[in-house]
Amino acid sequence: MSEHLQYNKAESKDVEYLLQVLSKVHKVDAKLKEEFEKHLLRLRIKKDQVLFNENEVCEYIYFIVKGALMGCTTHNKRKITTYISVENDFVSSISGLHGSGYSQEYVVAVEDTDLLAIHNNELNRLFTYHFGLNYIFRAILEKYYKDAQQRAHIIRVGNAKERYLYFAKTNPGYLDRLPLNLVASLLNVKASTLLSIKRSFLGLTDRRKELEEWGQKLEVHIHKNQSFRHKDIRLQSLAKEIGLSSHKLSIVLNSYFQNSFIDYINHYRVNWIKESIRNPDIIQNFTLEALAYSAGFSSRSAFYNAFKKRVGMSPLEYSKKLNQ
Repeated sequence: MSEHLQYNKAESKDVEYLLQVLSKVHKVDAKLKEEFEKHLLRLRIKKDQVLFNENEVCEYIYFIVKGALMGCTTHNKRKITTYISVENDFVSSISGLHGSGYSQEYVVAVEDTDLLAIHNNELNRLFTYHFGLNYIFRAILEKYYKDAQQRAHIIRVGNAKERYLYFAKTNPGYLDRLPLNLVASLLNVKASTLLSIKRSFLGLTDRRKELEEWGQKLEVHIHKNQSFRHKDIRLQSLAKEIGLSSHKLSIVLNSYFQNSFIDYINHYRVNWIKESIRNPDIIQNFTLEALAYSAGFSSRSAFYNAFKKRVGMSPLEYSKKLNQ
């Protein structure tokens, strides 16, 4: 194994933490717990420190408590990142799993990393006597192979943008945490290409956030001031009320609410009328046309058309249905 790795006996809290993770897959019995308390080790490696090298036997299987590791191989003197693992991931040699042969990859710390470890001799012995542990590691391996298959597929057939989206979805937060060149190597794209894609998506995220903020501000203003009831309301006047340019308000309406200005205003007018119709004191003292003018409609036909478009029936039909 790589030199200068300091293994110490794991503390009880380390054992408990690992058992909690394993118990989510299958119950861990008392005897297996005793075995982990006896044989589980802990070590810490610094950023850029090698955990194990190519062409050596990996004697342990590791569990990442905190930090990040990457698996690498070399081809034509070029380093290729084959996987990146972070907290709550298990790591060992893929080609020499359970110490069965020499490793074709090496693993190095991307960050200062805290690990738990158990020797493969002990693990193989436990597999013999504890069905639960076999079940747990079968589930872990199934997840690993599914993730590896999905990653291999997207790298083969996906373009750079699709690979970026795949990594961002399956590894939330890692794009800001991990060195860009490592992620680029994993996804088999140029670092400059990945950076360009990342910046474009950050721009989209900022724009979506801005649209949401202005959309919420518009909603608060409409509810508070009932601007929709003003017959002479226009896009320009509403934009001025909330401190936006007409162009930006139009973008908010079209992109955030997926509505034209008039449909957005009529939505509020129709809802106000529906609430009024439900109130017996109001509907007994006002005609539907009077409510429509009070809501901001300037004509009977505009009111009936907007109401039927929103509700699927005429105002009179809606009123009669409520009274049945």
